[in-house]
Amino acid sequence: MTFDVVGTLIDFEGGIKQCLSAIATEAGTTVNGEEALALYRAARYDADADLFPDDLVRVYGIIAPKLALPADQQLAERFRDSAKIWKAFPDSRAALAQLSKRYRLIAMTNARAWALAYFEHELGAPFYATFTADDTGTEKPDPAFFEQVFAFVAGDGGNKAQILHVAQSQYHDIGISRKLGVANCWIERRHGQQGYGGTIEPAEFTRPDHHFTSMAALADAVAAEARLATP
Repeated sequence: MTFDVVGTLIDFEGGIKQCLSAIATEAGTTVNGEEALALYRAARYDADADLFPDDLVRVYGIIAPKLALPADQQLAERFRDSAKIWKAFPDSRAALAQLSKRYRLIAMTNARAWALAYFEHELGAPFYATFTADDTGTEKPDPAFFEQVFAFVAGDGGNKAQILHVAQSQYHDIGISRKLGVANCWIERRHGQQGYGGTIEPAEFTRPDHHFTSMAALADAVAAEARLATP
């Protein structure tokens, strides 16, 4: 199984809102979480965007005035460094531990390696292999990112047909995995909420091969399938 990390396993939206809310409280104001995410999304996917989460310094400079927050370099760096303490979704760690008993888990993240080190610790270090933007020199949904993972799997004795790609982002993962002929599983983390939050909206929706609203549900489905296959 290959996994998107930020947004699927790590609650980056919660982390962003928590950091901006704390800054706002210190400044004597408040922020609307969904408004902040919309502003973040617009700024993050600018043509001048840097690698994630380093780019949060630039993003803060853009969104702070719009949220009535102080435009300060130290606060911008604090926003970036908040990635070090972002939390996993409550079900991520246990689900990954359960899935790792049956599958080799591979992380595929647009985050830089320094950030993944913190995310891995938060998740309990469940991965057999990891691929970051630093490793691949590109970001999803670039097919080149996926091709490097396919090459690794092939070198490890597997093939693309054996991969299930698990992710929450229609734009970064589900659409491109379909185009590349990889089975996918959409974890709809914003189930029950409107819009795409901090993730860019895809040009078109891709119906996934599998669809769950949590990692726990995916892990339970795998366990149930295993029980049925046991004589």
